Amino acid sequence: MQVAIQGELGSFSHEASLTLLPEGSIVPCAAAGAVLEALGSSRVDAAVIPVENSLAGSVMDFYDLFFAHEFVVERELEMRIRHNLMVAQGVRMETVRQVLSHPVALAQCKGFFAAHPELEARAFYDTAGAVRHVTESKQKDLAAIGSRQAARQYGASILQESIEDREESYTRFWLIRRHNSAPKEPAPTKLSVAFVLENRPGALLQALNTFAARQLNLTKIESRPMTGRPWEYMFYADVAIPGNEEADAALDDLRTVCSTVKELGRYRVLNPASKQ
Repeated sequence: MQVAIQGELGSFSHEASLTLLPEGSIVPCAAAGAVLEALGSSRVDAAVIPVENSLAGSVMDFYDLFFAHEFVVERELEMRIRHNLMVAQGVRMETVRQVLSHPVALAQCKGFFAAHPELEARAFYDTAGAVRHVTESKQKDLAAIGSRQAARQYGASILQESIEDREESYTRFWLIRRHNSAPKEPAPTKLSVAFVLENRPGALLQALNTFAARQLNLTKIESRPMTGRPWEYMFYADVAIPGNEEADAALDDLRTVCSTVKELGRYRVLNPASKQ
């Protein structure tokens, strides 16, 4: 099975895919659009995408592109993000002067850099790409921040583990497939939906009341501007559900008060952060 991810081999998306689809063969893609294009054109069977970090917020590139395709969420993984400082084999901490990583990873390790003022943080396009560059260049003044999977992938040596500022950094990853190839989840616990409201007073309240009336817990809601339609917004929502029957009923209710409703998926959450 071919599985597309954004970023290099050894990225956090790669690590997540090994948990969600251990048998998958990873196909790295440079950008979010390339991941979804590969899935939409059937060049891969599935994709694993990051959709939200507990500290940095939603990955809106994927949300915006996801709505335009006929994909469905099959499973969700909540994964603890641990940032590790790594170097090429044989390099020692005393010689390191620059640390490469994705800007988000660097921002989540501010305490480490404050404790090491001799180190300069340099932005790189990808955490795993930074690790690969450091190991291939073998420069003694370079280090990278990335996942343990990146260390295994490129043979890097880990100097310090878990250098992130806060332990509660988790990322939600979705396993997605084309709509016609995704197996139906018999006992889903979560529903993701996108909807557009009519432009009238109380429209959002009516939409939210469809969930409240059925005692369904709304775990997330976020609005996004619609391309080509100034001052109109798409709402994305996640809802805890006890099963398929309740999901069907909630969607039917939502369609009575919204101009557009698109189900993104109903699925189970693997390894939820609340139980880690």
